[in-house]
Amino acid sequence: MLVVSELLSNALRHAHPLPSGQIRVAWHWIEDHVEVAVSDGGAATEPRAGRPTLSSLGGRGLGIVDYIASRWGVRHEGDVTTVWAVVTASETLGNGHLSAPEPAPALRECG
Repeated sequence: MLVVSELLSNALRHAHPLPSGQIRVAWHWIEDHVEVAVSDGGAATEPRAGRPTLSSLGGRGLGIVDYIASRWGVRHEGDVTTVWAVVTASETLGNGHLSAPEPAPALRECG
């Protein structure tokens, strides 16, 4: 999921780890939505969607999250900062699991 990748990349790039030395990723289902959350030890600046220029090499992560997610935000609990996003699960199987895409055919086999 692109949203998890962007949130995790931002935590690794901009934040401190949790006191345990880790960054935590969590998710849970809420009817037809999934809420994903990445928790870290915080950063010097508040997470916010950037406004990069076309030639910028970075600064697009939370803008991508803002575009994909129905909503997102930041929670602070002591030394822990959590950036969360809620994404609509458009193709569920009825049991809370996303249907897996068909695997791409192998272009060639190694060996």
